[in-house]
Amino acid sequence: MTAGVDLAIKEINEAGGVNGEDVTVMHRDSGDTTTNIATQSSTEMLGQNVSAIIGAASSGVTKTVINQITGAGTLMMSPANTSPDFSTWDDKGLYWRTAPSDVMQGRILGNVMVGQGAATVGMIVLNDAYGTGLAKNIRMAVEAANGEIVVESMFNEGDSQFSSQVDEVVAAKPDAIAILSFDQARSIIPLLIQKGVDPTTMYFVDGNILDYKKDFDKGTLEGAMGTQPGSFAKTDFKKRLEAVNDSLKDWNYAAESYDATTLIALASTVAKSHDGAAIAAQLQGVSRDGEKCGDFASCKKLLDEGKDIDYDGIAGPVTWDENGDITEGIMGVYQYDGNNVPKPLREEAGAV
Repeated sequence: MTAGVDLAIKEINEAGGVNGEDVTVMHRDSGDTTTNIATQSSTEMLGQNVSAIIGAASSGVTKTVINQITGAGTLMMSPANTSPDFSTWDDKGLYWRTAPSDVMQGRILGNVMVGQGAATVGMIVLNDAYGTGLAKNIRMAVEAANGEIVVESMFNEGDSQFSSQVDEVVAAKPDAIAILSFDQARSIIPLLIQKGVDPTTMYFVDGNILDYKKDFDKGTLEGAMGTQPGSFAKTDFKKRLEAVNDSLKDWNYAAESYDATTLIALASTVAKSHDGAAIAAQLQGVSRDGEKCGDFASCKKLLDEGKDIDYDGIAGPVTWDENGDITEGIMGVYQYDGNNVPKPLREEAGAV
């Protein structure tokens, strides 16, 4: 995500910056819900009078700082928050996101599992806004297809032992197991394998569909599947990202971060202002009902010519509603190869 922001800022400044000035960025950690790192980072950024804050990465963390940030009149845009709760949050019109809500990811992952022949599904679920939101929408999709959720085993942020959750799910003998977590999957996967769970029955989500080739023996995850919001990272975009960070190996939410940064800059250009509320007032306009463009330079050229623009991003079409939610999205479906690396399988587009 950091690389996506840095690439966008590099290209924005190469195209002349925003309102005659180069854009500057400060990167800070958002931590997780077991710490107050996000509050410290937000306080520092607000003290620097930033025009916008991109983040947090986790929906649960965003809930701890969204009122602080939007209450200060600062624009907040997350490239990775997917909790449906934010659609109706009292954010003064200052919270936006470039990732589709879990209504879409849950629906598609549920349909993928059923489509692979699963009549029964078990879930290991992080007990926060992210995990429970996904679980709710997976349940709706599975049950709508006449499938059954046979067990939903919860764990909390900060937990380091997952044997009881794995035992509970394995005992229910589901046809498919959905792991709704972040990095906790690195501990959960070996426990499932030790219990004899076939990797082709494991399903992952955006928080944990990572490159595990250095974590597990070859073949450990071969055939496992998962979903990730956004279109597949194309070769050209990967090369551009590597120009700002040559150590990248995962591309999760890089495109959404790039799009968020670019859209903020374009809205600021239209508003002729660096004020958060003024930028927010132009975000819908630059995302819809105009001439198509896909990067800051080409969009700014159209604006300079007096034309209305419709930015379509690298992650997919970004068309916002009045809640700051995108109204249509692309979901990538991936399958793990013999090296434990998720490979693009297909993309599914649809309304959110």
